[in-house]
Amino acid sequence: MGSTSEREYREKLNKINENLNKRARNIRKDFAKIEKMKVEALKKSEDARRSAERDLDKMEGKITKSKDLVPESKKRLRSEILVLRNEIKQEYVELKTQISQTLIPA
Repeated sequence: MGSTSEREYREKLNKINENLNKRARNIRKDFAKIEKMKVEALKKSEDARRSAERDLDKMEGKITKSKDLVPESKKRLRSEILVLRNEIKQEYVELKTQISQTLIPA
C-alpha cells in the first residue's frame, strides 16, 4: 500500500515538465525584454549622435557667416568642431558596440 504507482510517477514527471516549460517561457520573455531594451538604447544613442551633429552643423554655419570673428578664430573653432565630431563618432561606435555585445557569452 505504501509504494508509489506508475501513474503517480507519471504525474510527478508531468509536473516537472510543466514547471520546466513555464520557466523556459519566462526566460524567453526576459530575453525578449532585453532585446527590446537593446533596440531602444540603440535608437537613443543614434538620436543623440544626430542631435549633436545637427547642433555642430548649425554652429559651423554661424561661425562661417559671422563677421565679428577673425579668420584665425574661425579656424580654431572649426578645428575644435572637427575634434568634437570625431569624439561623437567614437563615442557612438563605442556605445553601439557595448549595446550589441550585451549578453553575448565570451
